[in-house]
Amino acid sequence: MERPVIENEDERWVDSQEVCRFLKISERTLQRMRSDGKITHSSLCGKYYYKIGELKKLLRERLIKSTDECLKELITHQKPHKP
Repeated sequence: MERPVIENEDERWVDSQEVCRFLKISERTLQRMRSDGKITHSSLCGKYYYKIGELKKLLRERLIKSTDECLKELITHQKPHKP
């Protein structure tokens, strides 16, 4: 019998569009955080991807002025990515 794979939510990747839409921040704000080194990311074919754990960290540190509810929406509705 196969064991179910337990996925760590913090290790899921989301793209810039999803981050901006669900956390209600602008693309420019996200770009500024990348440039300032406040958020780690991965880039693939010109698209940027972020781990859920990184977004949680930004919310805890109050670097993103969004809510936990917005983050939960993102996690619930995000499309799976593996950059």
